[in-house]
Amino acid sequence: MKILVPVKRVVDYNVKVRVKSDGTGVDIANVKMSMNPFDEIAVEEAVRLKEKGFATEVIAVSCGVTQCQETLRTAMAIGADRAILVETTEELQPLAVAKLLKALVDKEQPGLIILGKQAIDDDCNQTGQMLAALADLPQATFASKVEVVDGKAQVTREIDGGLEILSISMPAVITTDLRLNEPRYVTLPNIMKAKKKQLDTFKPEDLGVDVSPRITTLKVSEPPKRSAGIKVPDVATLVDKLKNVSKVI
Repeated sequence: MKILVPVKRVVDYNVKVRVKSDGTGVDIANVKMSMNPFDEIAVEEAVRLKEKGFATEVIAVSCGVTQCQETLRTAMAIGADRAILVETTEELQPLAVAKLLKALVDKEQPGLIILGKQAIDDDCNQTGQMLAALADLPQATFASKVEVVDGKAQVTREIDGGLEILSISMPAVITTDLRLNEPRYVTLPNIMKAKKKQLDTFKPEDLGVDVSPRITTLKVSEPPKRSAGIKVPDVATLVDKLKNVSKVI
């Protein structure tokens, strides 16, 4: 069984992002980029399933600019066997990425597609669900535990009321939550090995996919700064402030 793991290159989670002066987006010039943390968890889970003998090959996939090769090399250093880059300079939105992944699913015929539930840059949380719909595959989102039992994927997922356990037939789409695992530390020998692993490059047109943006970002702005709070001497003053100043009661 093959496992396909889409990964996204995003601004590192330790970096404080800055909005461009013209409000058109986030400034990523000279900013450290890294693999989306949820996708890193997905790679780790795929590698663990391979180590348990449930998979024969883990394929990392990324869509975007040439520099996404660095992200794919990181995925191969974690343990992915080979990688595919769909190279484009277009702004990729979730539907376009899902269509590209659908084309690769048709090409590679994986038994599982494991990806992060969302990216930390746009927070869309849409790509996995769109891919499942386009490919007509069962899906389990927000996975906190994944097991393969009797040829089916048994997924424990987090819901508002607690935990829900689903059994889904494969091939299937699984999106990962934070508590699924803790990704391993990437060692220098594995980084060196990753440089020799196969990395194939395609263009969207090679896959017959139109990635033209369908949504236009009108403006990006930082959240307003919160004003400082005040201390009140007693409950009566608190109630008065809430009633006459904040007008919340």
